[in-house]
Formats: sequence, structure tokens, C-alpha cells
Amino acid sequence: MKYDFQQKRQLLVDHILNHQADFYRLAFSYVKNQDAAMDVVQEAIVKALDKVDTLREPAYLKTWFYRILLNEAMNHFRRTRDLIPFDEALNDRPAVTLDPGERLDLYDAIERLSFPEQTVVKLRFFEDMKLEEIARATGANLNTVKSRLYKALKKLKSMTGEEIDHAS
Repeated sequence: MKYDFQQKRQLLVDHILNHQADFYRLAFSYVKNQDAAMDVVQEAIVKALDKVDTLREPAYLKTWFYRILLNEAMNHFRRTRDLIPFDEALNDRPAVTLDPGERLDLYDAIERLSFPEQTVVKLRFFEDMKLEEIARATGANLNTVKSRLYKALKKLKSMTGEEIDHAS
């Protein structure tokens, strides 16, 4: 079935309205600030609405939009990564090395992963996306996604001492 611009736009609007809480949750998991997360989601929505005519296959709307959202989260991360609140800079201390006997909270451990590894873990386990969908959303090769997930789970196991089910 061939979709015209208005049909694609309506599909996108419906998708946004039905999943806005999911988008916010994912954005917040990256930016750790309510206002910034809302900004990231808003920017992603504006870009998606502006570029809806580039959506070739409406069946991939979900992954197409997640790609835009992830790009916006990464853009925000790049813009703000060197900015540290003044009071934090005053209290800056070397990182505490954890005693291997101490367990690290899983969410804290995920935050210690690289951005690509965090993305794969969050999309797989928090957004319940299949590996193929993650590959489309991130623009990465399926084998790259699998490799990132495997490495991330291995790191998480090492940091937390827990086994994480990585079934696709």
C-alpha cells in the first residue's frame, strides 16, 4: 500500500500520542533531567514532523522515530557533556573504586557503559525492541548490535555480579 504525505503524517501523530511516555522515559535515561528530557523529545517530534516525507516505509515508523530520538539525545549529550554544575566541580573527587564484594546497582552500571552500549541495552530491555529493530533504529549492522549487546552484558555482569538474560 502506498501512503501519501497526509497518511504518513497521521501515522506519525498517532504514534507520538500513543508512545510519548516511552519517548520521555528513554530520553530521561540519557539526560537525567526532566526539562532536558522533554526538550529532547520535543526536538525529536519537531524533526520527525518536518521530515515525515522521508519515511519510505511506514512499517518502520517506530524504528525511524527512535533513530531521530536517539540522535537528539546524543546531540544533547554532546552539547552538555563538558558542562559541570559549579557546585559539582568544587566537590570533584577521583572516582571511588568499588570493592569487588560490593554490588553495583544495575541502573548505575548501565550508566557506566558507552553511549552505543547503553543504547542497545535500553532499547532491548526497556523498550522491548528486537535486535533487528535496534539495528534499524541505530543505523548499525545487526552483527554490530549483537556484539555491542554481548559486550555490554558482559560488562554489566562484571560490574554487578548478576547474569542478565540476553535472549533476542
